[in-house]
Amino acid sequence: MSKASYPYPQDEFDAADDHDGPRGVHRSPRTTWSKLWPFLVVLVVFPALAYGLVTWISNSDTGLSGAIHGLGATGTSDTAADGATAQSTDAATAAATTPATEAPVVPAPPAPPAADLAAPVTIINAANVSGLAATEAKKLQAGGFTKVTATNGSGTGVKATTVFYATDSQKATADAVAQLLGITTVTMSPTQAKSGVSVVLMPGFKG
Repeated sequence: MSKASYPYPQDEFDAADDHDGPRGVHRSPRTTWSKLWPFLVVLVVFPALAYGLVTWISNSDTGLSGAIHGLGATGTSDTAADGATAQSTDAATAAATTPATEAPVVPAPPAPPAADLAAPVTIINAANVSGLAATEAKKLQAGGFTKVTATNGSGTGVKATTVFYATDSQKATADAVAQLLGITTVTMSPTQAKSGVSVVLMPGFKG
């Protein structure tokens, strides 16, 4: 539309502003730094980010591998521990269910019979040593025997000083007599012992 064909009268809006500067859109020229900094950002920041990402992934892989390895070791240890526990339980169960074997009862040996201190004991002196029978009789009396007789005899058929007894029940008494008199030979002979215990002292005896 030309100015001549404009149908409306002019007003304050039709008057153009008096500006000393340039009119319309105006941009100042860009500096060298504003042109270069985006490239610097790309060259510095992106490599740093990439390095950090690679480092993080490496550390994550190491931690994951260690965790998996640790899990495997723990699983193995737990399995071994479970196996040992099961074996211990089985052993305890077997021990509990196995009947205990009783040790055989060994009867105690019977106590030896005691000497009969009231049994008659005759001491025969066949050694031709005066007073020998009486001396040995006193030893028996001091040992507790109460019926001791001292006499002389020939000792016919006896080769060495001997204690004779008539029955098996008199063996303990004869052994006690022999021990008190220091005689080593003890023999069962009803003929020599008569009804009790007889001691025949032969030559060489030194009681």
